Amino acid sequence: MPTFTTIVGLIIIAAVLLDAFETVVLPRRVSRHFRLTAWLFRRIWKPWVALARFIHSPSLRESFLGYFGPLFSILLLVAWAVSLIFAFTLLQYGTGQHIRLANETLTFGMLLYHSGETFFTLGYGDIVPTTGTARLLAVSEAGMGFAFLGVVIGYLPVIYSSFNSRELEISLLDSRAGSPPSATELVSRLGCCPDPAVLDGIFRDWERWSANLLSHQISYPVLSYFRSQHSNQSWLGALTVMLDVTSLVISGIEGIHTDQAKLTFAMARHAAVDLAQVINAKYNAQAPDRLPEEELDRVRKALAAAGVRLRQDDASVDKLVHLRSLYEPYVEAMSRNLQIMLPPWIHHEKHKDNWQGGPWDRAIQARGLGEKVHVADEHF
Repeated sequence: MPTFTTIVGLIIIAAVLLDAFETVVLPRRVSRHFRLTAWLFRRIWKPWVALARFIHSPSLRESFLGYFGPLFSILLLVAWAVSLIFAFTLLQYGTGQHIRLANETLTFGMLLYHSGETFFTLGYGDIVPTTGTARLLAVSEAGMGFAFLGVVIGYLPVIYSSFNSRELEISLLDSRAGSPPSATELVSRLGCCPDPAVLDGIFRDWERWSANLLSHQISYPVLSYFRSQHSNQSWLGALTVMLDVTSLVISGIEGIHTDQAKLTFAMARHAAVDLAQVINAKYNAQAPDRLPEEELDRVRKALAAAGVRLRQDDASVDKLVHLRSLYEPYVEAMSRNLQIMLPPWIHHEKHKDNWQGGPWDRAIQARGLGEKVHVADEHF
């Protein structure tokens, strides 16, 4: 029995340390079939989503889903700590010898308590290791406790720094593509700008954003489950909109050159493909078409009303279909996996941008200032 508990303890310690190294330190995707963190993700995420389906209010449901990412980050740290404490208890039970004040009989539960106080470096001294092996295990566990504290101090700030970096461009998209954003809205607002450098600059910023998104969420997969600060925005929605927009430009919009759009599309598509593998998204051959023919006609008419002409020849239509096939299966699979709604190509109703709404708007209108505010919005 002591030999068995020692072997099990060593296996648990090795598994936890490897998982912590791959999650916190290793800056690349791990392709191994089984990982402790990924296993915990799936086991907790599925019932979490099932509970969310009972929430009828879309905003409350989105808020509930938004708790998962931060909460799981904390639960993961707790799981590592508890696993290490339990593993060292097994090692002490199997190989160590101890004495307790008043020479009371040591039980497995008391050794578990001793392992916990050693891991968190409390050192009450009521249980004392008496052999070299037991003392070595105590020192090793105390060292891991210090390392665990360092992980807690360093891991969470890095996660939130990456999150804030991701959300910056998403917030800037509000005034450019609407809330929620759409490809038609962005092209309508900026596609007819007389200076082509404006649109190229936006594409260049989003090329870099896509690269950062890929880098951060491969290194820290839990970021994929962090929802955006507004319920009508998301990292997946922003990535999809940029792929939609660049697809339109590459397939043919008169007066807009395609060089930077091609670079942005390539980087954004790279991010979509790799991140779909990170979250274990599955291809769905039955996914609905996001842009049927009648919807494409609506897009053309809306762009034409804004002074932007989308080419309609067969070559341009075929190119748009081909470009969509390169990324839509991946973003649709991630949408189902993460319970994030994909943005439409065009909105059927007019939506206010987030910046145009506020809690005092009704009070302002009641004072007779509503018309002035409306006029100001129209001339923005």
